[in-house]
Amino acid sequence: MSPPVPGDGIDDAVMGRVLVGLLEAAHQAAPGEIAGLVADAGRAMGLSDAQVWLADVQERMLVPLPRGAGPAVDAQVPLEVDGSPAGRAYRTQRPHRTGGSASAWVPLVDGIERIGVLRVSAVVLTDDLLEQCRALASLVALIVVSKSAYSDLLVRAVRSQPMSLQAELLWAFVPPRTIGTREATSSAILEPAYQVAGDAFDHSLLDDVLHLTLVDAMGHDLASGGAAAIALAASRSTRHRGGTLTDIAAIIDRTLQRWIPDLLLTAFIADLDCITGRLSWINCAHPPPLLIRDRQVLPHALERRPDLPLGISGHGAPQMHRVDLEPGDRILIHTDGVTEARSPAGELFGERRLVDAVVRTIAAGEPAPEALRRLVGGILAHHAQRLRDDATVMLVEWHPHLTQR
Repeated sequence: MSPPVPGDGIDDAVMGRVLVGLLEAAHQAAPGEIAGLVADAGRAMGLSDAQVWLADVQERMLVPLPRGAGPAVDAQVPLEVDGSPAGRAYRTQRPHRTGGSASAWVPLVDGIERIGVLRVSAVVLTDDLLEQCRALASLVALIVVSKSAYSDLLVRAVRSQPMSLQAELLWAFVPPRTIGTREATSSAILEPAYQVAGDAFDHSLLDDVLHLTLVDAMGHDLASGGAAAIALAASRSTRHRGGTLTDIAAIIDRTLQRWIPDLLLTAFIADLDCITGRLSWINCAHPPPLLIRDRQVLPHALERRPDLPLGISGHGAPQMHRVDLEPGDRILIHTDGVTEARSPAGELFGERRLVDAVVRTIAAGEPAPEALRRLVGGILAHHAQRLRDDATVMLVEWHPHLTQR
């Protein structure tokens, strides 16, 4: 087989063999070898180079995937998600050309979870070759995610500071930050990412139902983190047995009383029917979520009388609430650490400021993951990047109209 002409791309059969070769080589490769394998695959496609950059834990920076003992690409300076060409590709989830026709940044997406970007360069990067780079990026994303589950190298690469023990516990329990289908998307962010203790989120899909859980355990220590982790485990165990939302609340309540007595936990537990748009939920002393429609927050739309927090002896069955959403509706679920946080000057963030921030962010028309990233960035900026309590936000969007496109 003759080598490809730089920049021209390769035919589909050869491209298929390149991707299969990369996949097979990655099965038993050490995490530090992945960057080199990706670069080799790029050269087999006619690229002069292909480099993997990953988003850090807080989605502020893009850092190069370590190459082990290979070329010192890891010595390159991290790139900002806001304000760089690489960040633009990450934010928009679309390839972004740089250097005329010689290079581009291609998003790395696992399902709909953004994990980073792939920088590709060639003598001439044609449209056909760029399209092949998108296929390469899809496979690279799957490989990186599969290795991240057991690779300290990859975990360290996306962290800018040490993580507390309780934060380590919670990050081990929470699912990917973003999940979804053509009908619905759920995206969540935990802050302060490296010291979070009592907040936790869960979202999962079963057939046409999107399940949502957001919990906030009292305190900010290892016991709080343990209570939040127990709540997620109890929720999953109950769901896997076919339990209802009230069953989930009952199991969490009994488990906390037995194993961590005197520790209270607020919870918002919900199911969204992705076909009909019906949202069913229970609220155990949690802040009411916000309903966003046509880029405006509908005042008090989801406010209901909350039940008692979980972990209290004699807790009765919580009340079930339901509402029918409209296509395009978004639900913002948050813990009280968002509205009750104070700036360095002592100014309370408050719900009004949260509503204003939501409206400004949603008005830009960004997809849910990017809208949430910008929203949390604004909240952190108000507090000079220092939160005194956990602040967790989940943004859910029902978009059934996308199935018609």
